Amino acid sequence: MVYVIAEPCIDVKDRACVEECPVDCIYEGERMLYIQPDECIDCAACEPVCPVEAIAYEDDLPEMWAEFTAINREFFEDDVTGLGMPGGAAVVGVQETDHPKVANWSF
Repeated sequence: MVYVIAEPCIDVKDRACVEECPVDCIYEGERMLYIQPDECIDCAACEPVCPVEAIAYEDDLPEMWAEFTAINREFFEDDVTGLGMPGGAAVVGVQETDHPKVANWSF
């Protein structure tokens, strides 16, 4: 994985990152956006446009948000959404679910 979307995106979903992504690898769940790690090309286009600074390079992700590396990856697994590597968020559309930790996240 290269870029990760973390906690500041929950219940915000600004979508500026979606508009900037040249490979359409940012998918929308019910409460937050997720980067499909195998589709991301490490271009960094998404990071500077995020108004809440929710996106970081995996190695630069603050420790308090470390679990979001797994959350982004697991969102695409069979037991969560079953999306796998769908090849583009525009085709898939908004998912009516989130990773279980995000779905139950409270502030």
